[in-house]
Amino acid sequence: MVDSAGTGYTGTKTVCSKDVVVNGINGHIESGMQDGKTVKSVRPPEEREVMLTGDVKPIQTQVYCKRFLILTVFSLYSMVNAFQWIQYSIIANIFCHFYQISYEQADWLSVVYMLVYVPLIIPAAWLLDKKGLRTVALLGSGLNCIGAWIKIASVRQDLFGVTMFAQTVCSIAQIFILGLPSRVASVWFGPKEVSTACATAVLGNQLGVAFGFLLPPILVPNTKDDINLMAKNISVMFYGTATVATVLFILVVAVFKEKPPLPPSQSQAVLLDTPDDYSYKQSIINLFRNVPFVLLLLSYGILTGSYYSVGTLLNQMIITYYEGEELNAGRIGLTLVVSGMVGSIIAGFWVDRTKTYKQTTLAVYIIAFIGMLVFTFTLNLGYLQVIFVTAGSLGWPSGVLTCCATE
Repeated sequence: MVDSAGTGYTGTKTVCSKDVVVNGINGHIESGMQDGKTVKSVRPPEEREVMLTGDVKPIQTQVYCKRFLILTVFSLYSMVNAFQWIQYSIIANIFCHFYQISYEQADWLSVVYMLVYVPLIIPAAWLLDKKGLRTVALLGSGLNCIGAWIKIASVRQDLFGVTMFAQTVCSIAQIFILGLPSRVASVWFGPKEVSTACATAVLGNQLGVAFGFLLPPILVPNTKDDINLMAKNISVMFYGTATVATVLFILVVAVFKEKPPLPPSQSQAVLLDTPDDYSYKQSIINLFRNVPFVLLLLSYGILTGSYYSVGTLLNQMIITYYEGEELNAGRIGLTLVVSGMVGSIIAGFWVDRTKTYKQTTLAVYIIAFIGMLVFTFTLNLGYLQVIFVTAGSLGWPSGVLTCCATE
C-alpha cells in the first residue's frame, strides 16, 4: 500500500501530536496512519523521552531474598537501642538507690536520648545521603554495642558518671538508627512491599520500648536491703543487652550491604541513575520555609515530648501513689506502647481509605489533650486498674499521629 505522499510506506506514520492528561496521568497523544486507518496512542512522558533519546532497553529490576535478612537485622538492633533508652527510667528508684543519686540525675539517663537527637539528626541525615546505608548502619549498631559494654563497667556505686557516658554513646547510636527505616525499605524492597517493610522496621523500635518497660522490673527487682544482689541483677541485665548487641553488630558487618546488585523497582533504578546535583543545605532551608511543615513539626514535637515525658517519669509517678509497684509500672508502660502500636495500625487503614490527614490529626490532638487530663487527675485515686485504662487511652493517639505525620 502506498501512503498519501507516494513513498510506499506501509507502517504507522505520525501526522500530529499533543500533550494530554489521561486518567490523571500526564501523557503525549500521537495520531497517525496505519494501513490506511487513523490510529491514536498515548505515551507517558518517560517512555517518549526514552524513545527520543534512542535508548529502548528496559531497566532490569529484581528483589532478593536477602532483603528479609537485612530488614530483620536492622529491626533487631533498633529494638536493642530502644530497650537501652528506657531500661533505667522504668526502675529509676532502684538506680537512684544503687548509685546514691537524685531522681533528677536519673532522669538525664533518658533525656540524653532526646537532647542528643536535636543537634545531630541533620548531620546524620547528611551522612546517610553522602556515605550510604551500610556506613550509617555500621555506626548505629557499632555505637550501640560499645555503649552496652561500657555499661557493664559501670556496675559500681561510685561510677554513675560511667553509666551516664555509656548512655550518651547509645543515644548517639540512635541518631544513625531512626532515619534508616524508609531507606532500607526503598533500597531493598519492591514497590508493593515498601510500606510494609518501613512499618516493620519502625515496629522494631516500638517493640524495643515495650521490652524496655517490661523486662527491667523483672530482671532487677527492688532488693534495697541487699546491694550486692542488686548489683548482680543489674550486671545480668547489662550483660544480656551487650551480648545481643554484639551478635547483631557482627550480623550487620556480615550481611548489611549498601544496595542489591539490581534495583528492586523502576523508581529506584531511575534514582540511582540521577546525578546527585541537589543542595542538601537548600533542601533544609526550603523545609523550614514551608509553613505547614513547621506547624506539623511543632505540634507533633509537643505531643511526642509529652509521650516520652510520661515514659521517663512513669516509675516515679506510680511508686509515689502505689508503693512497691515497680513491676506494674513496667506493665503500664507496656500498655502505653502497645496501645500506640494498635492506634498506628488503625490510623493506617483509616487515612488510606479517607485521606483525611488534617482532620484526623486535629481530632487526635484533642483526644490526646483529654487523655492527658484524665491520666493526670486519676493517678492518685488509688485504683491501679484505672491507670492501665487511662495509660492505654493516652498511648494510642501518639501511634495515630505518628502514622499521620510520616504519611
